[in-house]
Amino acid sequence: MSYPPDPNNPYGKQPPPPGYGYPQQPPQQQPGYGYPQQPPAPEYGYPQQPPAPGYGYPQQPPAPGYGDGGYGIPQQPGYGHGAQVQQFYAGWGSRVAAYIVDYLIVGVPTGILYGIGVGVGAEQATCTSDPDTFAYSCTGGGISGLGLAIMGIGWLIAIAGGLWLVYQEGTTGQTPGKKLVNIRVLREADGQPLGFGMAFVRKLCHIVDGFCCLGYLWPLWDAKKQTFADKIMSSVVVKSQ
Repeated sequence: MSYPPDPNNPYGKQPPPPGYGYPQQPPQQQPGYGYPQQPPAPEYGYPQQPPAPGYGYPQQPPAPGYGDGGYGIPQQPGYGHGAQVQQFYAGWGSRVAAYIVDYLIVGVPTGILYGIGVGVGAEQATCTSDPDTFAYSCTGGGISGLGLAIMGIGWLIAIAGGLWLVYQEGTTGQTPGKKLVNIRVLREADGQPLGFGMAFVRKLCHIVDGFCCLGYLWPLWDAKKQTFADKIMSSVVVKSQ
């Protein structure tokens, strides 16, 4: 025999069916097997993770090189690939000033030692004449061994100084004179220094520039301000930052 539920019994109350105005809880979705879950929407101030690098994400800047700021070359699109950007090439006056400074660095010590050798080693010549035949002859004179030694030291300094300048130009692109006027010699293809060997060959190629000095004057009207030696070696002289 069944009895109706007691309305005063709290343990016997059953929840009303849906639709009677009580807020319902949304059903919980169970994660599917093996499928990755989406993270919950950000809320309540929790820190968010940065997006992974991908399309449109800022990339790391390239390593310094020719045309992207390496060795003081301003970053310009197309520079080093045939673009005629003359304002980045060193002017003729700057190149002449750098040459004079380098020449003084090597030439002044050499000239001083050469002069000392001549002054110390010069020997007085003795000259006589025959009164009958009027023949004139001289003995002695010339440079003594000490004078020749001093002059030889001067020439050694000149050779060593010249090789040192070539080494500086080949490894860093700058001699003291070029550093003073802020210019640099680089390979046109990649903007890197020439290296000692190629810088030495470039110096030898200046012989071509010496014919009527035409090659030395060629940068005055050349698009890339190159001498004949620069064109042979595919080198350029640019402004350094």
